[in-house]
Amino acid sequence: MYGPASPRARPPIVSLGREPNPLIGKKRTMSFPSDAEVIGRSLGEPEAFGLIYDRHAPTVLRFLGRRAGAEVAEGLLGELFRIAFERRKSFDASRASALPWLYGIGANLLLKHRRGEARRLRASARMAADETVDRRASVAALDARALFPRVADAIEGLPDGEREALLLFAWEDLSYRSVAEALELPIGTVRSRLNRARARLRELLEPGGKNKVTSR
Repeated sequence: MYGPASPRARPPIVSLGREPNPLIGKKRTMSFPSDAEVIGRSLGEPEAFGLIYDRHAPTVLRFLGRRAGAEVAEGLLGELFRIAFERRKSFDASRASALPWLYGIGANLLLKHRRGEARRLRASARMAADETVDRRASVAALDARALFPRVADAIEGLPDGEREALLLFAWEDLSYRSVAEALELPIGTVRSRLNRARARLRELLEPGGKNKVTSR
């Protein structure tokens, strides 16, 4: 069975005999399998699932670390991929990328590790404010991210659904569709949650605004 793995090394599974990155230094001579194709293959060849870990573990570890701290994130990473492996049969093969699906599993695990999240969000917000903004980031995502340094404390008080949608959208630069896939929601619901989250946070910036956001 695919068990919890060390976050610093790939799980001990059979190598697929692939190049580390076939896209570097030469043109592809054959199609690069999508995540959906790899997961489908893993149903008959469990060791193939290691490619999903190779592709996405660093990104998922960063996501977990921002929310739960490095030490907790390292433990959660193995748990996340164990769950993903066990649930791989239920993965929607119409989705080429597994990353939103992995984010969704991670978001559920993080609900158990909420303590101290506001402090880590403040630290992440300060670093994000000092970084050069990725030109590819959407205007809406930049707008949401720009609020974080001043209202990170309030994010902890948002309802769970609004907080998860906002953090996936603004911190992880997921599209509306990818957030919807991660949280298993209609895209219209995601838009509504993001709009409500922005409104709650902007309220704090208005003169005489509330000094905290209350959960419902």
